Amino acid sequence: MHEANTSKPLWVQSASASIRMLQEGRVSARQLTEAYLARIAEIDGRIHSFHHLAEARALSAADAADREIAAGRWRSPLQGIPFGVKDNYDVAGLPATAGSRLRSGNVPTRDARLVADLEAAGAVLLGKLATWEYGTGNGGEYFDLPFPSARNPWDTSRFTGGSSTGAGASVAAGTAAFALGSDTTGSVRLPAAACGLVGVILPQGRLSGHGILPNCYSLDVPGPLTWTVEDAAVVLDVLLAPANSYRRSITRPIAGLRIGVVRGPLGRFGAPDASVEQAFEEAVRILERQGARIDDARLPMPVSDCFDVTRLIGPSESAAIHEAELRERSHEMGFALRDKLLAGSLVRAVDYIHAQRQRRLMADAIDDLVRGYDAIITYGPLHVAPRLGVEPEMTAFTVETVLTPFNLSQHPAVVQCTGYSAERLPLSWQIVANRHDEATALCVAAAYERATPWRTIRPAL
Repeated sequence: MHEANTSKPLWVQSASASIRMLQEGRVSARQLTEAYLARIAEIDGRIHSFHHLAEARALSAADAADREIAAGRWRSPLQGIPFGVKDNYDVAGLPATAGSRLRSGNVPTRDARLVADLEAAGAVLLGKLATWEYGTGNGGEYFDLPFPSARNPWDTSRFTGGSSTGAGASVAAGTAAFALGSDTTGSVRLPAAACGLVGVILPQGRLSGHGILPNCYSLDVPGPLTWTVEDAAVVLDVLLAPANSYRRSITRPIAGLRIGVVRGPLGRFGAPDASVEQAFEEAVRILERQGARIDDARLPMPVSDCFDVTRLIGPSESAAIHEAELRERSHEMGFALRDKLLAGSLVRAVDYIHAQRQRRLMADAIDDLVRGYDAIITYGPLHVAPRLGVEPEMTAFTVETVLTPFNLSQHPAVVQCTGYSAERLPLSWQIVANRHDEATALCVAAAYERATPWRTIRPAL
């Protein structure tokens, strides 16, 4: 019989702390899973992080993990750790509604590849997490879908970031130890920013998209949302077999690393919120005090130009994917999805092709910039989490970011918390590294995290 030996509730622990407790025999997978299920029962009626809960499946998986651990069989560091996945991932035997009436009877018979890999590693699936309809939208929230909108645990009147809304809410509030989302123009990193988490994307193809409802074939990437950088490193180590040892690499010092600080040009997006900018500049000074070589740098084009290119590529590809549903069942869609698909249907082929050519030119120019450094630092979103349902604020938060350049260029990127505003809302920045060198981005993020107190602060629901 395991005895939990901690002064904090189990759901407060980071995934990495829970791993150590499991390995030391201070807690069981069953206890961990029951703690998260109890947390869900206590607060999820307020934050709506889950669309579909799989309680019996999770407890069965936890018991199986405990039996194997007792027998000395460790599948991976994530064995016995509870997690959730965005509801655009297929999970055999669970509804895969993607937040839509159109998929209300859809129950897959096979798992998405990443889900299968995590369960094979012994991780415990708690269920399917809230998302915008089909994992996409027009930047607004209209309360017209079959599931309630996820709420930000830092302030339940605020947006969690789209479209991995439940993934952000769950990890911040402690209804999952970590989560998997997907990102086309920021849908992992926006919730990470809004909810004070670590959100990571890798170049397309590094993590499998098999079994994830597509939004935009040429831009979609899956990615984890976690409480700490170490948590993200462990998840990536397990998913990228053979393991790349990110968990070891994040302990390296950053002294001597050359880091470019990119503040713009932002184009028509204007300036960041004062609190975002102040936290950004202090975070840069923290890296400099650790011996990083800091240089000023500039993107080779305005950030708003990058967004304009994605607005031609993303909606038109989404419209092509869902053309039959738009034609035959548009009346069943929520406004945000229907609005986006209709807009995408009006994009001319010549404009789409031109946008893809522009994307390649932009990607090459951005790569030239990044290759001059070990990593670059940029803003993530330029604003704090907006009021949920206030469309101008939500659109500004979703659109006015420095996220889209790195979707276009396919560089690994990490968003992490850089503190809190006067309203106690999370602030954030973004760390970008060279292609296939996400270890350096994680290393810089970990160095910043170790030097700051932000991971000791949880939302006070």
